[in-house]
Amino acid sequence: MKALIDVYTVFWADLRVLRRHLVRTIATSLINPLLYLLAFGYGLGRGISFEGYSYLDFVVPGIIALTAMTSSFNGSGSKLHVDRLFYKCFDEYLMAPVNVSSIVIGKTLIGVVRGIISSAALLFAGLLISPKIVASPTLPLFVLVLIISCFVFAFLGVLVALLVKSHQDMNTFSTIILLPMTFLSGTFFSLEGLPETLKTALYLLPLTHSSQCLRAAALNQFFPSESLLALICFGALFFSGSVLALKKTSVLNMLSRCARLLVALDKFKYRFKTHVF
Repeated sequence: MKALIDVYTVFWADLRVLRRHLVRTIATSLINPLLYLLAFGYGLGRGISFEGYSYLDFVVPGIIALTAMTSSFNGSGSKLHVDRLFYKCFDEYLMAPVNVSSIVIGKTLIGVVRGIISSAALLFAGLLISPKIVASPTLPLFVLVLIISCFVFAFLGVLVALLVKSHQDMNTFSTIILLPMTFLSGTFFSLEGLPETLKTALYLLPLTHSSQCLRAAALNQFFPSESLLALICFGALFFSGSVLALKKTSVLNMLSRCARLLVALDKFKYRFKTHVF
């Protein structure tokens, strides 16, 4: 029970910030996906079919997976690394009697909420132009995979935010990892025609499994249960890494505070001796 209270306490602080900027958050997170949808779905993909479906039907689930990745990652990672490196207010959580896992989950939930809100808004837009998604009998499975995907990428955002040393490192990760993942994970094209070596490499990316699962559930295709299992494994890996990184940060902060306390005591002793003698 105490763990749930701790998670809610950490989550509530970020949720209040999100409520103040909800409209702006949704608008900014939807610009890129809508541009991709218009450019690839209506522009380049007009008249093209994939696996018996129109390209528009094919690409909408992939863009929803992409939206879940970017919104969840930025929702949990961006604010956390700004609080940790710029405002220095994240240290308050480390000094509070809160379990490390509760901090990680609480910080993750805000990314999950942002990912679900942005993905739901894009899903609504996608339903207007691709009604096959809402007509799919596996729509509940689609929603479940979407929530799991948001958790996976939110955990990744927390992990990266805890490991980076500067704001430039966060931008570097987005450029080197997230940007290639955006275009190479089967979001906009099918992986079936790729060489086996390249296909194997792409299946090492979590967005590939998210896109495959969401597309199968949306279009009522054969569901790749191994991709869902891989997605869950990615989430467990990112969560464990976040907990370990936060424990390391807690130890380093405690040592730093002890060092500052010893320096202050030495200064006090020196001033006391100077004053007395």
